[in-house]
Amino acid sequence: MEISERVSNIQPSATLALSGKAKAMKAQGIDVLNLSIGQPDFNTPKHIGQAAIKAIESGKVDFYTAAVGIEPLRKAIADKENADHGTDFTADNVVVMNGAKMTLYALGQALFDEGDEVLIPLPYWVTYGEQVKLAGAKPVFVKPAAGRLTVVPEELEAARTPKTKAMILNTPNNPSGAVYTREQLQAIGDWAVEHDVIVIADDIYGKLVYNGTKFVSLLDLSPAIRKQTILVNGMSKTYSMTGWRVGYAIADEQVVKGLKTFLSHAAGNMAAVSQYAALAAVTGDQTCVEEMRATYEERINTLYPLLNEIPGFKLDVKPAGAFYAFPDVSEAVKLAGFASTDEFVSALLDEAHVAVVPGAAFGMDDHVRISYATSMDVLKEAVQRIQAFMADHQK
Repeated sequence: MEISERVSNIQPSATLALSGKAKAMKAQGIDVLNLSIGQPDFNTPKHIGQAAIKAIESGKVDFYTAAVGIEPLRKAIADKENADHGTDFTADNVVVMNGAKMTLYALGQALFDEGDEVLIPLPYWVTYGEQVKLAGAKPVFVKPAAGRLTVVPEELEAARTPKTKAMILNTPNNPSGAVYTREQLQAIGDWAVEHDVIVIADDIYGKLVYNGTKFVSLLDLSPAIRKQTILVNGMSKTYSMTGWRVGYAIADEQVVKGLKTFLSHAAGNMAAVSQYAALAAVTGDQTCVEEMRATYEERINTLYPLLNEIPGFKLDVKPAGAFYAFPDVSEAVKLAGFASTDEFVSALLDEAHVAVVPGAAFGMDDHVRISYATSMDVLKEAVQRIQAFMADHQK
């Protein structure tokens, strides 16, 4: 049987592929240090799991819920975002879905038509472009000038055509850890308003910023920019709930109506038990969020100078958010005698047993993504292995 042209034209997730290979090697007894996947290494906070157990025991999770999510959770999310951004959303503006990834996919299905173009700044999360293609639209990748990992309106404008309908903006950024400033976002937001470009704001890492960096969302800016923005967020990163699969969109009621119609046929509703867990996450004690954030901050402060000591690794600016470093390794690839970053990464896994993701997956081939969502001991050992790998290949 042949699969559809639609699916044939998309690429598998490079991050999941690398992580899968690393896990397979571990299963064979190989001591692999997996720095390839963006998954917090913390367990979900206990009070969240306990709320889920209570919901199960009380019989709340045994039946279908509304396609857009239970009303108490949607209201709690609206209240949380209003407190964070001074907005006036209600539960009617919120749609809860099966993770932020599914939320982005659903938005593509609800918003894009055949031939629409969607601007995606580089570097970008691997799934953005493929989801745009699945909606029948065309991803248009916007590369920032050399020395920058953030785009400016002039670069967006150069890529805009009459077919441009939307852009996807991710800050803090996966894979680079870059955080757009208020001034940068204001300029981009004003440009989007001027040209009637919808901005899908992926704020999934918004609570994970470091060393005095302030996270700013497009929702924090002018009413006109807010009106042009659709927010995507979720519980996976902030509350270490990747397995629970809870994401959400906040949008105007017309978009919500479209999402509701799509979900009624595509998914019904997400798991009810996860919704009650998410309700506890949003309304409960937030101390756990700060504890995890502080741990990530300590890790990047330790890892940053160590990476710059590796021959051929270049990381000029310390990542300010998320939990990734995105060093330029073009010189390391040459020093080690490889023809490409892909070859370098493959050999690093096979020989040094360290898994990282080649930058081509994110639109920047000269880089690799390193996740520091793992213990300090693992990070230090990984750096030592990379150092030894480079020493061996420079002989």
